[in-house]
Amino acid sequence: MQSEYIELITIDELCEFLMIGRTTAYKLLQSHELKAFKIGKVWKISKASVEEYIKIRSNL
Repeated sequence: MQSEYIELITIDELCEFLMIGRTTAYKLLQSHELKAFKIGKVWKISKASVEEYIKIRSNL
């Protein structure tokens, strides 16, 4: 059986990838502009949701 794993990134990686600050990153997550979820107090963001966000924002 083949398993597919969703690659998750951290807030710090999101900030680096999008070249934004932590405050802006948290605003994107809390407003649901960027799909993510929390485990305890830690946000988990899939790389696919970041790519989707970029496509939508850049009209690709």
